[in-house]
Amino acid sequence: MSPRTNKPHEIVERALELSTADGCVVIADEQSTANLRWAGNALTTNGVTRGRTLTVIATVDGKEGTASGVVSRSAVTTDDLEPLVRAAEAAARGAAPAEDAGPLVYGVPHSPDFTDAPAETSSAVFADFAPALGESFARAHAGGRELYGFANHELVSSYLGTSTGLRLRHDQPNGTLEVNAKSPDRTRSAWAGRSTRDFKDVDPGALDTELAQRLDWARRRIELPAGRYETLLPPTAVADLLIYQLWSSAARDAAEGRTVFSRPGGGTRVGERLTELPLTLRSDPNEPGLESAPFVLAHASGDSASVFDNGLPLTATDWVREGDLAHLTTTRHSAGLTGLPVAPAIDNLILDGGEDRSLDEMVAATGRGLLLTCLWYIREVDPATLLLTGLTRDGVYLVEDGEVVGEVNNFRFNESPVDLLGRAVEAGRTEKTLPREWSDWFTKAAMPALRVPDFNMSSVSQGV
Repeated sequence: MSPRTNKPHEIVERALELSTADGCVVIADEQSTANLRWAGNALTTNGVTRGRTLTVIATVDGKEGTASGVVSRSAVTTDDLEPLVRAAEAAARGAAPAEDAGPLVYGVPHSPDFTDAPAETSSAVFADFAPALGESFARAHAGGRELYGFANHELVSSYLGTSTGLRLRHDQPNGTLEVNAKSPDRTRSAWAGRSTRDFKDVDPGALDTELAQRLDWARRRIELPAGRYETLLPPTAVADLLIYQLWSSAARDAAEGRTVFSRPGGGTRVGERLTELPLTLRSDPNEPGLESAPFVLAHASGDSASVFDNGLPLTATDWVREGDLAHLTTTRHSAGLTGLPVAPAIDNLILDGGEDRSLDEMVAATGRGLLLTCLWYIREVDPATLLLTGLTRDGVYLVEDGEVVGEVNNFRFNESPVDLLGRAVEAGRTEKTLPREWSDWFTKAAMPALRVPDFNMSSVSQGV
């Protein structure tokens, strides 16, 4: 192997060779992105970028226990390796024993493509999408609306090597499409978004049709006060709320009495009924169209991740099974502390078990209620109940006798996703969706719309 190689798998091997620590984990993330942006029915920019991040995790066994040191740097070549490895080792030797310390994972079969070149995206990913986008621009212009937005495609090849012999590799494509439609006088705005792996399953014309309808609904403006309303939450809003629930489901925090999943008097609520609807909230690295890494890739330790678990195989996990809380997220360490099964976080989330009704059919079955577009600026208020607050955005519509009759003002809401599951009276058809608030961090979700009879719109908002 040439000492000056820039091939990612050889960078990993060289870093492991340089290590003098008791244990070492190396993760090379090779990233490429392609994007398009547009405003006022015309493309404005496009571009392609590439980059590399190398993370070295050194573990050092001491008299008081094993310590870890983690150092990540970008644009790393072979010449940068030794200083990076030595920095990780120095960090480990200067650190206190790691609470989550354990033996590094071993015995996992090698990825057959570990030595292959990284996968890369390019502007070719938009070969079919771009012409269809141009057609939607023409249609929008003719219809008196302006389209703004962006399409982004990212492909990350992750190479994981350890001193215990693991050699694993995963290619992760992520694509997002977000479109805003505005009336020429800027008084009306609507949003739609999609998640995709390759831009072959997104139709900008269909999005424009959806946005045109929403702008038309907004021609009539209705002011409503704060209060509790029957509300239809579309899949994107459900995803944003339940992703936050997943992020807040660390077993150790629950066992120590700090979260909504803590059982009064001690322990966790695993096994308790959360909703009377037969809903299953789950993650599966092999879910068709939402595939994610089938092994742990932990660049740092935290409530739901441990660097010592890197390479641990992941399997399909039910977090809520037919209404009952089935699992909380655990590392090997927190599983040992809580007595719960090992259940690491997985990078997708699916809620199913609802009916086969579309959102349009749920609207048609509504006597009087609100239809949301999306949520944003979501923040935690109380971890003990997982009370969240946030704002509605880009369209809240009033439904009367099965028809949308106009757009109402925006609201601030105060709700707990756990409580919402318990109060929901209907779930529709599960479909792939883009969570708007968390799309920079989490894109792989499939959710149904939910009907909540008393969603808490706590105050009127001037947001758009």
